[in-house]
Amino acid sequence: MAEDLIIIERLTLPGASLRVQLARSGGPGGQHVNTTDTKVQLFFDLEGCTVLSEAVRARVRAARPGDLTKEGELLLSSGRSRSQHANLEEVRERLAELIRRCLTPPKVRRPTRPSRSSQRRRVEGKKQRGQLKQGRGRVKGGDA
Repeated sequence: MAEDLIIIERLTLPGASLRVQLARSGGPGGQHVNTTDTKVQLFFDLEGCTVLSEAVRARVRAARPGDLTKEGELLLSSGRSRSQHANLEEVRERLAELIRRCLTPPKVRRPTRPSRSSQRRRVEGKKQRGQLKQGRGRVKGGDA
């Protein structure tokens, strides 16, 4: 069982909803990489978590749909560092940051209408551009 994860001052994920799994990291690393499990996979039980509201859980699901397992767990992994502890801290911080971003609901876009003066400026600009292009045609009655 993992230790509790503090998201913000008033919100802490219980360690029971987090599960850590270790694996061997890929890539270069010499003999060290063949003997230690430095890659960390953090499973967060998103569906079973009761401290997050349904709206926040829906935003987390929408933010990372490819990282959800069939069981409804969110999977984050890190093998960037050769240190297991550093990878664990990185993946815990990434989960906390993801949840922090999802705590605030997105702003609702309220459609606005352009002002009369901006519409007038737009039309005048279009007319000027049209007159400029009109003057580019062939000249009639030339001397040539």
